[in-house]
Amino acid sequence: MIPKEPVIPDLTESDVELLIVITFEREIRPQKCDALFVFSGTHSGHWEKVIEAYNLNYIETIIVTGGRSLTGLPHPDWDGNTDREVSEARVIVSYLESAGIPLKNIFIEEKSTNSLENVTCAKEIFDFTKIHTLMVVCKSHATGRQIRTLKKHLPSLIKYIPFTFNTVYNGTEVNRNNWAETEVGRKRVWGEYLRIKHYGSKGDILPLDVMSDRLKLF
Repeated sequence: MIPKEPVIPDLTESDVELLIVITFEREIRPQKCDALFVFSGTHSGHWEKVIEAYNLNYIETIIVTGGRSLTGLPHPDWDGNTDREVSEARVIVSYLESAGIPLKNIFIEEKSTNSLENVTCAKEIFDFTKIHTLMVVCKSHATGRQIRTLKKHLPSLIKYIPFTFNTVYNGTEVNRNNWAETEVGRKRVWGEYLRIKHYGSKGDILPLDVMSDRLKLF
């Protein structure tokens, strides 16, 4: 298992620029999409960004994924902390319903325990062959890995629109503009790069097609 905050090498300016593209993905202007996919998680961003997208009329149909993670620790503000029987998806959906989003608009997947299963199990409850654009809610620095997971397992003609949120670790926000300025930011992003490289080589996600000779050494 790759740690969340691994030991990092000295990064050059070109390394930093390439890692932004690999882990955060290229920025795409939000737009109306056929559906929205929510990767599981316990951060409030998982439902706040969905509510924002819905209120801005970007989406109507929503796919919410997530049983309970076998490895991750819940966010301190997570309302489902005390009940291991409640899935992450159900807690997320409860916030969506409270915000006025009709349950009939929401597809719920509750078996998955990781990002790969979020996608493969979602295929059992939603027909992705009928959509052309998919908005994706996830942590900003995990966007590259999450979208590569979708691209590996869903129809190739789907266009993905990231609609992400930044996270805070030890009081420090990690985003595409500041991550290289702090140790925790560099560690979190470097960990994502290592996961993309590892899961790509395993065949779980779409492998990297752009990588410098220097980064290939790690």
